[in-house]
Amino acid sequence: MAEIKRESKVEKDIREYALATGWWCAKFTSPGKRGVPDRVFIRSGIVLWMEVKRPGEEPTQQQTLRMNEMKKYGAIVCWVDSLTAAKEWLDLL
Repeated sequence: MAEIKRESKVEKDIREYALATGWWCAKFTSPGKRGVPDRVFIRSGIVLWMEVKRPGEEPTQQQTLRMNEMKKYGAIVCWVDSLTAAKEWLDLL
């Protein structure tokens, strides 16, 4: 049976890739607002908010609502469940 990657392993892989490709990145915790994406990436004036899930998992309803709210204000927001999906966003911007 194949081992399912933990969310922390997916985050670590994404962080390493982002740093190697020139992104500043940080783990983000919002004490006043639930559901804010847990990673923020910045490069060349572009700010990307990313919710990282383990493979096969999707954001909670609260996380989806918060990401949609942020998008209404012009934020670039996504959620991913793999390094491959994160690379698509990081390489696009």
